[in-house]
Formats: sequence, C-alpha cells, structure tokens
Amino acid sequence: MIGILAGRRFKLGMLVVWVLALVVYGLVSFLIAQGVTKADRDPQEDHPSNYNLEIEDVEFLSRRGDVALSGWYLPGEDSSPHLIFVHGIGSVRSGDNAVELAACMVELGYNVLMFDLRGHGSSGGDKVSGGYFERWDVLGAFDYLVGRGIGSGRIGLMGFSMGAATSILAAAEEPRITAVAADSPFADASDLIAREAARKTPISGWLTPLFMPATKLMSNWIYGIDIGALVPEQAVAGLDYPVLVIHGIADERIPWRQGQRVASAAAAGSSIWLVPGVDHVDAFLTHPDEYVKRVSEYFDSRFR
Repeated sequence: MIGILAGRRFKLGMLVVWVLALVVYGLVSFLIAQGVTKADRDPQEDHPSNYNLEIEDVEFLSRRGDVALSGWYLPGEDSSPHLIFVHGIGSVRSGDNAVELAACMVELGYNVLMFDLRGHGSSGGDKVSGGYFERWDVLGAFDYLVGRGIGSGRIGLMGFSMGAATSILAAAEEPRITAVAADSPFADASDLIAREAARKTPISGWLTPLFMPATKLMSNWIYGIDIGALVPEQAVAGLDYPVLVIHGIADERIPWRQGQRVASAAAAGSSIWLVPGVDHVDAFLTHPDEYVKRVSEYFDSRFR
C-alpha cells in the first residue's frame, strides 16, 4: 500500500513538474515574442537643412492603410529617378548617416524620399515586426510617389539592415519596383530572431533557440506576424533584375554571410560589396566616396 501511494505521489509530482515547465516555457516564449515587437522611438539624428537641401515634410499611409507615416521629400532633378530610403529597426529616417548619403544622391540629381517606419520616429504605430508589416510601409511610400505623378518604373529602394530586408520583401510584392540596393540585409529572420531576442530581453543568447518554436507560434497568434515569411533570400529570387548588396565583414549584428546568401539567390548580374573591417551598416561612414560611387553606378545602370 505504501509503495502504491509513493508511486502515485511520484507521478503527481512529475505531472506538476511538467505543468510548471510548460507554463515557464510558454511564458518565456511569450516574453521573447513580445520583446522582438518593441523598438525604441528615438529622435532624429540629423536633418536635411544641415546639407542645404530643399525639404518638403510629407505624410502618407501604409499601403494597408493602418498607419500614418511621416517623412521628408528631397527633390533633385525633375527628370531623374526617385529613391526611397528605408531605415533599420530601432533607427529613424535620419539614422546611420542616411541624410548625408541622401545629400550625395540629390547632388547627383536623384530625388529622395526618407520616412520613419511604423513604431519609429514620428510615424504612427506601436509595434514592429521585422519587416512583415513594414513592407506595407515601403509600399505605401511607393504609392505616395506614384500619386505625385512619378513614373513607377523610375522608383528604386535603398534599404539598411532590417530596412534592406524589408525592401526586398516589398519589391517582391510590387513588380513596378525595378531596383533595390540592400545594405546589411538578413537572409532569413529565423536565423536571427534568437540573437535579436537576446539583445532585447533578459534571456541569454544560448538559451533563446530553445524557445523559438513557441515564439514563432505566439508571434503569429498574438501579433499576426508570420516569421516564416521573413526570408529575403527566397523573395529576392523572384526579382527578375539584379540587386546590389553591401555588407561589412565585421558585422556582429547580422553576419556578412547573410548578405552573401541574399546576393547568391538574386538574379544574374547582381553584385555584392563585402567591406573588410566594417561593422553593421557602417560602410558609408567608413568609405563614403566608394559607397556613393557603387550605389550611384548601380541605380544609374537600372534607370539611365
């Protein structure tokens, strides 16, 4: 009798342990999913007036119509192509020396639209999604330019970090976009979400991969984010034109091999500039002249 009672207590104890383990697993997975949908809303780092640029403050809706987005329209030459700049997660339209780069492109005649993605800067929204919803923000910027009378075949995307990946995802859905330059893109969000979660939450980096299956499910169920769809290396394969990829070999946030995978999957004629000794999205900061030369030559080849 004592043995039977002991056996029942053991089974009950094991059941309690398993229930507690599942609760903890689910809670941690939820915290990771919640953590990766948050981004800091930082102030602008620079302003076009610092470069004597003509500026027009603009506002438009995401293509889905759910978020109002704020930006700057920087006119170059009327007959020249337009470039949409797309910043990374936790950044703003003026982050990562983007205004200085925009000034260089305007000097070359290009027209530039810079804007804050949802949940960033002065745009609406309070959630980020690694590019899943942000692709509609990019497409909203595209629609805004088309609404201004810009020829759709004369609009290209210049993306940075998550913005680079998002630009590829957006271009894959909009065949009228015919040029993409991607600085430091990821190839597959699933490869990086554990690293990003470790950066944004108290969960250790070595531990986060254990929670990824439930994190992906919760991201979809709770926030409507399909992490499995965030695969730029697959999306870029659907583009029928070459792209330009730029990646620093010393990038510790998104390893350079992610960018290499994107370039390898892209159409014939695509190119990648792997920059030795350069960290995340620092190629322009480190080699501004060569950066402008490579980017302008790429867009010239697509539009001129």
